[in-house]
Amino acid sequence: MANSITDVTTLSNGVKMPWLGFGVFQVEEGETVESAVKHALKTGYRSIDTAAVYGNEKGVGNAIRESGIERDKLFVTTKVWNSAQGYDSTLQAFEESREKLGLDYVDLYLIHWPVEGKYIDTWKAMEKLYHEGKVRAIGVSNFHEHHLQDLMKNTEVKPMVNQIELHPHLNQEPLRNYCKENDIQVEAWSPLAQGKVLSDSVITKIADKYGKSPAQVVIRWDLQNGIVTIPKSVTPHRIEENANVFDFELTNEEMNQINAVNKDERTGPDPDNFDF
Repeated sequence: MANSITDVTTLSNGVKMPWLGFGVFQVEEGETVESAVKHALKTGYRSIDTAAVYGNEKGVGNAIRESGIERDKLFVTTKVWNSAQGYDSTLQAFEESREKLGLDYVDLYLIHWPVEGKYIDTWKAMEKLYHEGKVRAIGVSNFHEHHLQDLMKNTEVKPMVNQIELHPHLNQEPLRNYCKENDIQVEAWSPLAQGKVLSDSVITKIADKYGKSPAQVVIRWDLQNGIVTIPKSVTPHRIEENANVFDFELTNEEMNQINAVNKDERTGPDPDNFDF
């Protein structure tokens, strides 16, 4: 379990990935994303999660360079977007992302959504990138169990990570169990359900007990469940607050109380039914 912001999980191929990362979904390219990432790095985050479709890879790259932190101390994730899926187009999309980031390699490259009829070829391109050392680990995002089964049946390298919508109102326990059995690290996007879980009475009560914010309690719940998490904020004090989760521990009873608020309620689309 994570006891500090520098603690890591070891992926199935031996690559080490920080438990707590910084997400930049919907963070505007340019000054906004650059200052947010710089502040996150200054706070101690070493994992940054972006994607081609976020349109802010360039700003993330600038912030990384200006931080002066050695490249091998950082863990950078980006994702191939749906319109770029397919074998050749994925290889091209990766090069574009890498150039925008200004990096020689990417630590984790993900398929953003399971585009039907495309994700197998996309994965084969990612296997090539992986074997060539251009990416240290490859994974998927928004894959249900049946997508993972299909992928593993038809390809050589199994995904090292599955990044999914996951928060107390959508705790994804069956999928988490499946990933655990197959040594696939689960990572949560939208860990705070875009703020929806922060007013949950179970969570606020626990937060009051520890003198913590509801967000800190949810992030702690993720970490104690063995889930990599990437909360996003552009506000300096929130960026710091989200990282300040290593000085308290939820009891088993509190973990179970939070597990019990699950409603299987999504804030984003269902991976079996999306049209973009």
